[in-house]
Amino acid sequence: MTRVEYLLVGYGIAGATLAAELRHRGHQVLVLDTLQPDSASRVAAGLMNPVAGKRFALAWRADELLTAATAFYRAQEEHLKQPFLRELPIIKLFSSIQEQNTMLARSADQPWQDFVPDPTGELPEIAGVQQEMGGLCIQRGGYVLVEELLTALTAEGLREGWLRHETFDWGRLVADPAEGFIYADQVHARHVVSCEGAAAVHNPYFRWLPLTPNQGEVLEVECAGLPAEVVLNKGAYVVPLGNGRLRVGATYRWPPFAEGITPEAREELSQRLQAMISLPFRVTGQRAGVRPAVRDRKPLLGTHPETPGVHIFNGFGSKGVMMAPRLAQVMADWLENDVELWPEVNIRRYFTLYSSLPAAAGPASSASRS
Repeated sequence: MTRVEYLLVGYGIAGATLAAELRHRGHQVLVLDTLQPDSASRVAAGLMNPVAGKRFALAWRADELLTAATAFYRAQEEHLKQPFLRELPIIKLFSSIQEQNTMLARSADQPWQDFVPDPTGELPEIAGVQQEMGGLCIQRGGYVLVEELLTALTAEGLREGWLRHETFDWGRLVADPAEGFIYADQVHARHVVSCEGAAAVHNPYFRWLPLTPNQGEVLEVECAGLPAEVVLNKGAYVVPLGNGRLRVGATYRWPPFAEGITPEAREELSQRLQAMISLPFRVTGQRAGVRPAVRDRKPLLGTHPETPGVHIFNGFGSKGVMMAPRLAQVMADWLENDVELWPEVNIRRYFTLYSSLPAAAGPASSASRS
């Protein structure tokens, strides 16, 4: 019987950051993960953008989240001897005069100093970019090579034995009368944490939470001559991957949506790219993943209301790369019973939605949280 303190289910960016944080603190961790080449984390471009949306609002806790994220990915680079983080300016291109006016109206009351030094300044000319309407130059952004990071961490986990490729069945989790839980008669854990992304909609402990799968598609593109030192954003993002390669995304599809890639998404993203650049390009690939989205756009962290040993660290949507490292620290503090969760992400905000499940399909009986 394998004995650990924490059993984590899923190894996207949520599971990876939480596992790293718990292991860094000296805890015994086992991760069970079904390898999915087109999981949301592996498909995503890993964009970190402190100023987002048509309202040009500063992202929630932007400075704190970016600082922690940058430190985490740099630490992983040093640990794994491989580059993952590219810090690049993000050029937010305006689509209309209305967008220009919205930005100007908001610039006076936005704490942008560390991110947009000159919101009213003109953009420098960028070869191949259509920027007639102007835009913003956003600092402290960039992107993470998420797939490469997860591949390297997975190889380490498999080699060292703290990660296994195995499909987790919540129906095989039972409470240990002494303490903690036993999974499949093989693993004993004091705590079990759902980090399984959109699959959590089927989790018997947490299916009452307002988690909604959201499909996103991205294109792999070749385009010679476009500068590789900036990320472009105008209804879609354009991330330079080097050697004339770009990643363009992403679409947002709410249920019901078709599984896998679609010609409609290819056409939509191609048109959005065409609106940003004046250079010819060639689509070389297309991928689709399903994000775990939440109605208030804040992740889901916390402990099951009736089963204290079962927790969730999930619902990061399209901003997981930026949010997960800092929130992994917050979650670890909570699991160690030292610091209360931030109210914005605590699943207590949704406890009114909770109702006990039928015994046949419900969770295991309660166990001690500590």
